[in-house]
Amino acid sequence: MNTKTLSILSYVTLIGWAVAYFSGKDRADKLLKYHLRQSLGLAIVSVLFSIVLNIIAGIIPALSFLSLLSLVITIFWVLGIINAVNGALKPVPVFGKIFEDKFSFIG
Repeated sequence: MNTKTLSILSYVTLIGWAVAYFSGKDRADKLLKYHLRQSLGLAIVSVLFSIVLNIIAGIIPALSFLSLLSLVITIFWVLGIINAVNGALKPVPVFGKIFEDKFSFIG
C-alpha cells in the first residue's frame, strides 16, 4: 500500500491505525506521519469524550441526550479521512492543532 492509502486507513479504527503504523513505519513520509498523529489524537479524544459522557449520563440520566454530541467526533473522523484522501496536511477541527507536534514515536 502507498502512504496515501495508509493515511486513510489510519482513521479506520485503532486496528487500521496499527496496520498503517507498522506497514508504513519504514517508508513513512510527511503525509502518513501527519495523519497518524491526527488519527491517534482523535482516537484518544474520542475515548475520553465517551467516558465523560457516560459518567454524566450515569449520574444524571436526564442528560443522556448529550451522547448525540458524539456525532461531532464522527464528523471530525470523516473530515480527517477527507484530508487524507486529498493529501492535505490540515488538522481536524478543534483538537487537530494540539496533535501536530505530539507523539514523537511516530517520527
